[in-house]
Amino acid sequence: MHLSKKRFGQNFLKDEFILLKIIESMPHNNNHIVEIGPGLGDLTRKLVKCKDVTAFEVDRDLYAVLQTEFIQDIRSGSLRLLLGDVLERWDSSTLIKSKYDLIANLPYYISTNIILRALDDDNCENIIVMVQKEVANKFIASARDKHFSSIGVISQLVSKSRRSIINVSPASFSPPPKVDSTVIHIVKNMDNKVSTEFKKFLKLCFSQPRKKLIKNLLNEFDKNLLSHVFDKLKLKYTIRPHEVDASLYSLLYKGINNGREYTASTNKFND
Repeated sequence: MHLSKKRFGQNFLKDEFILLKIIESMPHNNNHIVEIGPGLGDLTRKLVKCKDVTAFEVDRDLYAVLQTEFIQDIRSGSLRLLLGDVLERWDSSTLIKSKYDLIANLPYYISTNIILRALDDDNCENIIVMVQKEVANKFIASARDKHFSSIGVISQLVSKSRRSIINVSPASFSPPPKVDSTVIHIVKNMDNKVSTEFKKFLKLCFSQPRKKLIKNLLNEFDKNLLSHVFDKLKLKYTIRPHEVDASLYSLLYKGINNGREYTASTNKFND
C-alpha cells in the first residue's frame, strides 16, 4: 500500500464516475496523451486503452509501483513512463515532440504552473485537467467575473473554448483534500500566442486588482499617454482590472507601446 506524500500534493482520484467523465471529454483526434502525476494509475489505466500515453511521475516510490503495474503497456509501447520533475523536463517550446493533449489529475501545488506552460506549448492542443476549484475558476473566468485575473486573460486569448466539465467533492479522493476540485477543458487556438512582455504588462495591470486600472499603469507609464490610449479605446478612467475584456487588454498593450514609440521618435527628432 502506498501512502500519499504531502510534499507531492498526492490526492488519488478513486471515483469511477469522475474518471469516466474525464475519458468521455477526450477529443476525437490522433493526438498523443500526456499525463502528469499518474499517482496509482487509476486514470492511466483508462487512458492507455484509448491512446498512447506518456506519463510523468516525480515520486520514485510511485514510479516503481507503476512500472510493475503497467509492465505490459510499457513493453508494448502504449505507455512511456518517465521519472522526474516535469517542469524541469519542459523544453522552452514543447514537452514532447508530437502533438498531444494534456489529460491529468494535477498535483495542486504545481497545477497553475503546468497549465500556463501547456498554454505556451506549441504541441499541446487540449488541456483536460482536474485542479483545485479556485484555480479552475481563474482559468475559465471572463471579464466582470470576480475570479478574472491575468491568468483568465491569457487563457482566453490563446483558446477557442474554456469550460468546466464537472465539480468534484473531496470524497472522490484518497486521502480527501481539504478543498473542492473541478475538471476543466481548454481547447487551444494554436494560431494565438502571448509574449513574455505582454505577460509582464498583465502582471502590472492586475498588481492591485481592487484599484483602478489606470492607477496601476501609472506606476510604469506616462499619464498623458495613458489618457490618450484610454480615450481612444473608450475605456473609463474608473474601470478596474477585472472589468476589461481580454481582447481590450491586447489593444491597450499595443496602444501604449505604439504611443511610447511615437513619443520616443518625436523627442529624437526634436533633439
